[in-house]
Amino acid sequence: MQLALRWAEQAIGRSDPNPRVGCVLLNPQGGFLSAGHTQAAGDAHAEVMALRQARAQGIDPRGATAVVTLEPCSHHGRTPPCCDALLSAGIARVIVALQDPNPQVAGQGLARLAAAGVQIDLGLMADEAEALNVGFCHRMRTGRPWVRLKWAASLDGLTAHPDGSSQWITGPEARRDGQWWRRRAGAVLTGVGTVLADDPRLDVRDWPCARQPLRVVLDTHASTPATARVLQPPGDALLVHGPDTKGTQAHWQAPLGTDGRIDLAAVLDELGRRGTNELHVEAGTRLNGAWLGADLVDELLVYVAPKLLGQGRGVAQVPRALPFGDAQRWRWLDLTPVGEDVRLRLRRPG
Repeated sequence: MQLALRWAEQAIGRSDPNPRVGCVLLNPQGGFLSAGHTQAAGDAHAEVMALRQARAQGIDPRGATAVVTLEPCSHHGRTPPCCDALLSAGIARVIVALQDPNPQVAGQGLARLAAAGVQIDLGLMADEAEALNVGFCHRMRTGRPWVRLKWAASLDGLTAHPDGSSQWITGPEARRDGQWWRRRAGAVLTGVGTVLADDPRLDVRDWPCARQPLRVVLDTHASTPATARVLQPPGDALLVHGPDTKGTQAHWQAPLGTDGRIDLAAVLDELGRRGTNELHVEAGTRLNGAWLGADLVDELLVYVAPKLLGQGRGVAQVPRALPFGDAQRWRWLDLTPVGEDVRLRLRRPG
């Protein structure tokens, strides 16, 4: 299963909106036969890729064991069901890490295989498989993408000097690591303030990436210049604006909240409908605070540089004070040195 998970990791930046799945075929004695991972949406899934590799090497997979990180699909989507491919190949046993939370599958794949006489084992390394597909699982269960909020700050919690200049707080290793997390995302989101101040590209540059994430700009009054780099290729961009502006095909009109700003929950609903699994937010202090104040962030990705700026802009301007008794609680996932800096990852309890 560890090998299957490593194969599944190769689908990062490629398979969205489908999950990242790996499959390893073993002979009846437990020896390795072949492996594969999910391709781009509409192309072959992991099980089919592993079967193709076996046959390309002249290997008959009948009687083999399939070790799969996610339950084989049982429905006709862009591709035929993987259950049918496994049954047609004569697979005798299927070891699965995680049951598919997709309501169109949700145990039906395992049931179909078991009804045909295939031995089923479920639950091996399920936590690892879910962590790899945290966004897909979250979207299947809630209809919304997993929200990861990223920032880079000094030791005194500042993201920029008072004039807004921020290049560079962290070192090159941390910036490259941040690009890797962008690569995981189905969409990268920022606000118009960041666009006007920094003119970022928000694309993935430092890692191989078969599919650039959708770049989303929240811009209530549609004041983003058409020449902004975030709107240019490679990849697609989406400008989210309020109801008092005219949109084009690349724009989406969002409802406004009681504060007159774009309704962030509605944005998540729309991105979920568009198939976004992981939403990576890189924004300024006001928008960071809005996401946190609305209690819509699932994970924090924080880079801390060993520097003191003295004065400047903080990481998040939450709209209201949170008394100690009502303070948001987070749990540590990991603390990792990255070059001269430190990367912190935290998630909401539960």
